[in-house]
Amino acid sequence: MKEVSAIEVQQRIENGENLHLIDVREVDEVQSGHIPGITNIPLGLLEFRTHELDKSKSYIMVCRSGGRSGKATQYLESQGFDVTNMTGGMLSWSGEIE
Repeated sequence: MKEVSAIEVQQRIENGENLHLIDVREVDEVQSGHIPGITNIPLGLLEFRTHELDKSKSYIMVCRSGGRSGKATQYLESQGFDVTNMTGGMLSWSGEIE
């Protein structure tokens, strides 16, 4: 499983990269603060919403601490997607929050 640090994701965003971030936390968690531009797909709904994703794109999975996004990364990898887990999750995030 590929992994990336929150700091590296933040630097890539600040450098103007167009990243595809999927936050797998529950809706209420996301509403209390999230990285601008994320797509919210709660982990429990991921298998029902994979049709919304594009296999030609790379995705970075985000959650609170890195556990749920790790499970999401493994699942999407098994479905043929190019995915990377953001280690440490939002607990490690020091960038902009909406």
